[in-house]
Amino acid sequence: MRQTELHLTDEDRELIESCRAKGVRHAREVNRAHVLSALDRGIPEAWIMAVLGVGRTVIWRTRAAYLEGGAEFALHDVARSGKPRRYDTDVEAQLSALACSAPPTGARRWTIALLEQAAQAQAGIGPISRETVRRLLKKLPQAVAQADVVHRSIDGGVSATDVRSA
Repeated sequence: MRQTELHLTDEDRELIESCRAKGVRHAREVNRAHVLSALDRGIPEAWIMAVLGVGRTVIWRTRAAYLEGGAEFALHDVARSGKPRRYDTDVEAQLSALACSAPPTGARRWTIALLEQAAQAQAGIGPISRETVRRLLKKLPQAVAQADVVHRSIDGGVSATDVRSA
């Protein structure tokens, strides 16, 4: 097997040793630090794979990342974008305030369906589904802290106790 040499700078060695020795780190970061340290000392890839329990591609990618961007780039994962939140904290606050307000005329209590209709009628929220309303209320304990805020309705809504336990 072909072994590409890797020589770390003194600063990178210190960073890698501190990553290996102290602090709370992700297992991937510690493994990458071990891989870089072993490659710097000239340990064969087969031994690294056997001792660390990693595959050959981990070693190759870690080496390539170090050569491309240095130790910091090789040790840490690149931030991933992820799916952006559709409803921000302002919408959560509006929904919480709506759930804590007085129910509409003709209803004794708020139901998820009533909250959905009222939220859609508000200017800042726009189209929102019943399930999204339920999930957002589940995350906001102040919205369901009172006993009579959201209750089960005949059409399958969720009660305050159901939201807390779900």
